[in-house]
Amino acid sequence: MLDVSKIRADFPILSRQVNNKPLVYFDNAATSQTPEVVIDTIVDYYSNYNANIHRGVHTLSQEATDKYEIARQKIQAHFNAKFSHEIIFTSGTTHSINLVANGFSALLKAGDEIIVSALEHHSNIVPWQMLCERTGAILKVIPMNQEGELIMETYDKLLSNKTKLVFVNHISNALGTINPIEYIIEKAHAVGAAVLIDGAQSCPHIKPDVQALDVDFYVASAHKVCGPTGVGMLYGKEAWLNKLPPYQGGGEMIAEVSFEKTTYADLPHKFEAGTPNICGGIAFGAALDYMNAIGFDNIATYENELLAYATEKLSTIEGLKIYGTAKHKTSVISFNLEGIHPYDVGTILDKLGIAVRTGHHCAQPIMDFFCIPGTIRASFAFYNTKEEIDILVAGVKKAKMMLS
Repeated sequence: MLDVSKIRADFPILSRQVNNKPLVYFDNAATSQTPEVVIDTIVDYYSNYNANIHRGVHTLSQEATDKYEIARQKIQAHFNAKFSHEIIFTSGTTHSINLVANGFSALLKAGDEIIVSALEHHSNIVPWQMLCERTGAILKVIPMNQEGELIMETYDKLLSNKTKLVFVNHISNALGTINPIEYIIEKAHAVGAAVLIDGAQSCPHIKPDVQALDVDFYVASAHKVCGPTGVGMLYGKEAWLNKLPPYQGGGEMIAEVSFEKTTYADLPHKFEAGTPNICGGIAFGAALDYMNAIGFDNIATYENELLAYATEKLSTIEGLKIYGTAKHKTSVISFNLEGIHPYDVGTILDKLGIAVRTGHHCAQPIMDFFCIPGTIRASFAFYNTKEEIDILVAGVKKAKMMLS
């Protein structure tokens, strides 16, 4: 059991008010809040050892380098990567996906096929469309059903010896659906395709084991797991990372430079051109330490309770429709009120101190599938409470009364 009141005390922002109401923060799928220990880590970096890494013999540089590389090892351990050099620091999930997509420009040819799913965030659609434009590869889509689940029978039929890459999110940011990635990976590998899993939404709820999954690439962002914005990671199998060309040129990613020829550094530095977000990387490690201390099994159990409670309470509101009713989902509820635009509901909820997300959630194909402009999305974290859900339900009822 989690001591939620104690956990909430770790997050300074949860004690503030919005529009003279206590903040109820249900926008965790967009970004999680940051605990004091991570904030302290950021302050400590800039207060005590702010220096560039890997390039200096002086004490501050060595201290910053050590802590940055320790953070890489923490991320390696968290995701159970075989080697620390299989962890590439990036600016976030979007950067990680684009890095891989750029690399495969050199490996694909016209007529090759790549597969994405209908449940993807735009960040896991647009880079692959751009890749197809550059290479002549063909993009195919795994369809979804009315429950928000991928249709695996169709996926099986899409796979062929022409399939080179498969890209699927672990959990849908818009609907909360947990995709059967083990099956997806196994089937893709059977035809010789590589697989990238977008783990941005799964990492706050699940502790992925990339070796057990046998996944080729796995990507995530720190700000979804109580860390800072502007930093994330790409896990790639060593063999694949060695095949891909560098994404950017500059300092740090080189071995030798002359005007005649440049050779590239070994992993992971080959993909880490320029001065990185040093503080962000260190804080990413601190955030994972914090969440692991709470325990991901404990987090999942508690968040599932919140999901069940919220689903039951919101379902009692006449005219409210929930989108995404998959058998396996995490603590996200997307819904609309009949005849009312989601933006209008979100605006009223904000006046009541309740933060939700409205719109298409960077997943416009999902909204097109349901023939709606967007949804109201309430996404819960381990520091939320059932009492806050009661406030949300009351707020939705008030919005319905005002807007009907």
